[in-house]
Amino acid sequence: MMHDLIRGYFAPVFGIEQLNDSAIVANDRPGRIAITTDSYVVSPLFFPGGDIGRLAVCGTVNDLSVSGAEPLYMTAGFIIEEGFPLGDLKRVLDSMRAAAEEAGIRIVAGDTKVVDRGKADGLFINTAGFGVVEEGVDLSPLRIRPGDRVVLSGSIGNHGVAVMAERNGISFDPPLLSDVGPLNALARRMLGATKNIRMMRDPTRGGLATTLKEIAAESGKCIVVREDAIRVRPGVRGACELLGLDPLYIANEGILVAIVDAADATALAGAMKETGAGAESVVIGEVAEGPGKTVLLKTSVGGIRIIDMLSGDQLPRIC
Repeated sequence: MMHDLIRGYFAPVFGIEQLNDSAIVANDRPGRIAITTDSYVVSPLFFPGGDIGRLAVCGTVNDLSVSGAEPLYMTAGFIIEEGFPLGDLKRVLDSMRAAAEEAGIRIVAGDTKVVDRGKADGLFINTAGFGVVEEGVDLSPLRIRPGDRVVLSGSIGNHGVAVMAERNGISFDPPLLSDVGPLNALARRMLGATKNIRMMRDPTRGGLATTLKEIAAESGKCIVVREDAIRVRPGVRGACELLGLDPLYIANEGILVAIVDAADATALAGAMKETGAGAESVVIGEVAEGPGKTVLLKTSVGGIRIIDMLSGDQLPRIC
């Protein structure tokens, strides 16, 4: 039955012709190899704007992209609960194939395990991604300098609120959609526009606030951002106000934050706006010398708020 499952569903969808123990792939590009791995346990599996399959591919692509790598190959491991509908499995696999084609990455190997009913909540997916970092690209929080600018590629909170709404049977008009999508084309455009990008991150679990705090802690610098520059769509803001959530801490799956030399920040944001994923790009703040390892938010009413790490997950099972 397992052989039938693999040959009937996985192999044809991903174009895997030989079921060997390893995939042998070509790498004719000079540079360093980037490797990432992640696991996806989102609940529900299907949500407005995406599903666990698209999330798994795009999340893997994005982790490579914000490291400065060009994504090339990925693997996918599936933990499937006994009784999981084959129609839903086919839907997830087709979604993964479409996302991989959109991002230009190949799914070349994988693994499938079926566990007892009640042991996997339907479906879990684990991935590994492989890419190449070209010579001259070196992104690291240690390269951040006072005066650098903070650039955000889009509005925040869309993914987390979309998943939360589907999970709790809440509807919005117009509908709120997850922003899940590949960022490699955007990252490629950014790296082509300037060599003065210090680092990039995708603010997934813990949202923008947690990501900025991580950057500040790793760099030892202070990051100051303006609340009125951070875009939050009305539906997301309304949902957060209704539920007592802070959009700064809500997960995202289709935006990135970059730290760039001040001289290039405005031009970089303009170049980012020329791509679909970066249409809402904007400079939201800057790097200061101190207080070290701190994130400060200049509020829209003129105050200063200290942004700290998210101590608990506002929305569990979000990715």
